[in-house]
Amino acid sequence: MTKLTQIFLPLCTLFFSIIQAQVQNTDPLYKTIISQDSLFFSKGYNTCNIRQMESMLSDKFEFYHDKGGFEDREKFIIDFKNGLCKSPETYQLKRVLVKKSTEIYPMYKDGKIYAAIQNGDHLFYEKAGDQAEKLVGEAKFTHLWMLENTEWKLKNSLSFNHHPKQTTDSEAMFDNDQSMLSWLKENNIPTLGLGIIKGGKLQQVKVFGDVKKGVSAPINAYFNVASLTKPVTAMVALRLVSLGKWKLDEPLDAYWTDPDIISDPRHQKLTTRIILSHQTGFPNWRWMNTDKKLNFQFEPGTKYQYSGEGFEYLRKALEKKFGKTLDELAAELIFKPLKMNNTNYIWNENLDESRFVTGYNEKGEAYPIEKIKTANAADDLHTTVEDYGNFMVSVMKGKNLKPEVFQEMIKKQVKVKENKYFGLGFEIYDLGKGKYALSHGGADQGTRCIALIVPESGKGIVIFTNIDNGYKVYEKLVLHYLGEEGKKIVDIESR
Repeated sequence: MTKLTQIFLPLCTLFFSIIQAQVQNTDPLYKTIISQDSLFFSKGYNTCNIRQMESMLSDKFEFYHDKGGFEDREKFIIDFKNGLCKSPETYQLKRVLVKKSTEIYPMYKDGKIYAAIQNGDHLFYEKAGDQAEKLVGEAKFTHLWMLENTEWKLKNSLSFNHHPKQTTDSEAMFDNDQSMLSWLKENNIPTLGLGIIKGGKLQQVKVFGDVKKGVSAPINAYFNVASLTKPVTAMVALRLVSLGKWKLDEPLDAYWTDPDIISDPRHQKLTTRIILSHQTGFPNWRWMNTDKKLNFQFEPGTKYQYSGEGFEYLRKALEKKFGKTLDELAAELIFKPLKMNNTNYIWNENLDESRFVTGYNEKGEAYPIEKIKTANAADDLHTTVEDYGNFMVSVMKGKNLKPEVFQEMIKKQVKVKENKYFGLGFEIYDLGKGKYALSHGGADQGTRCIALIVPESGKGIVIFTNIDNGYKVYEKLVLHYLGEEGKKIVDIESR
């Protein structure tokens, strides 16, 4: 080893021991720079608060733009004032940071931080007059923040790789709340509840929009989830089967026979299996018949026909057998064990109406809120995204079900269409190579919702909307969050 190397090597060791990789998002420096970014853009740039911006710029500020060239501090402020902020009442441009893209690197001198480099992506939205805000562009940036007299100042800003951006780009749309809100406005969706399941756990819950016009929806907003009630009722029955207190194939006339069909011997064929797989032969609802009475439209157990009446038939049999209402059974068997504290079949004194999401028709007209006092086994469950997401996780894992009962639940009981079947309480999508997905949807006045899980991969999604055509956002959300498995589900539904 030469003398020069002997001198140089310790210096290199000292130098590289000081240098660090990008800081974590829990680091105080990260939080400081993100706060500075928000103050400069959210409180300054986006609101044309020029005084706020000026106070945060270094006297030696330099701006480099791949389309607009170089500007010093004075020219940057003048152009901003006379350009984007000339007529904010008729045109606005908003910059939004893509937080997941942000990288913060400390700069050291004499062992102390004197500056920080911020790298990341940002999105740009424009709003003209009364039109809805639209995502129009994306770019990358590098900012050099300097500590000047103990205050952080923006010294250099490089904005590059500018290109148009449309809200059809799912990565930008779904990974940024501002993008999501803009996309929902474009699709006239007043409120969206979103639950994302990954690795067999509910990893993310988000609620966008309002409970009613002008009142933001909280994360624990109540939704009426219409026919997503049916899977809960199914799990009540299957839980009782697992406990040995109920039988899948026992004729229900031992406990209940509807007066409308008591003289039809086919009622003797009705079982829990036939009801949960929608093979009763009943119409969806008896009021759809001319005489408003329940009847058989085909032999029970011979083919598929979706029926809410079937689930109500099961409810009455269960209540006769156990001497408890369905909501009492559900609380005991499902809601309490899963800590679904914000879920109920009925509207009672515990329900906080201020958190209940109003439903709308396609014209944006509000439907009246129905305050159901008697449990309906097929409809009108009130729940939150978190509660229902955790419920679907429990279904995915077969929680509190005997293995043999779980296998009956996911068995293809009856074919609905190519690669789509009904099991017990859930639709089954055959994804090929032994993979499957379980699903159920809900549709009623002012509500469209769906829940999907893929047990093998541990993925799933819960989507709640509060408008009659809310289904139009399903496809993009399913494709983004469920990936290849989502594409197979969409393909099956498209046939």
